[in-house]
Amino acid sequence: MPFIQPSKLPKMELFPGALSGLVAGENIMLSFLEMEQDSEVPPHSHPHEQAGLLLEGKLRFTIGGEEKLMQAGDAFIIPPNVMHEGVVVEGPAKVLDIFSPLREDYLEQYNQYTATSDQTVWK
Repeated sequence: MPFIQPSKLPKMELFPGALSGLVAGENIMLSFLEMEQDSEVPPHSHPHEQAGLLLEGKLRFTIGGEEKLMQAGDAFIIPPNVMHEGVVVEGPAKVLDIFSPLREDYLEQYNQYTATSDQTVWK
């Protein structure tokens, strides 16, 4: 699938108020994340390198203890295994997350979601 329309991707709930549509190649994965006002990505880390671009809204984001109020157009890079978290302070917010290597945990859940029904809700 060389061309993607993010608005047409099925969306699964990653966190309360945070929906994502995924696209993956062999070595890189895109997550088109849509977050409601006040929704939060709780503190976590993973072995994947992550980059991202805030497309819409405002997000208070903390990476490795450093906090920034991000606005549309701001980008970030998270090294592997670094704690990070975020909360939407002006939403909704849209974020393009990029992972390498692929987030197999997300892909497995997403593939189950898209193989079942658009009425399926994952938590």
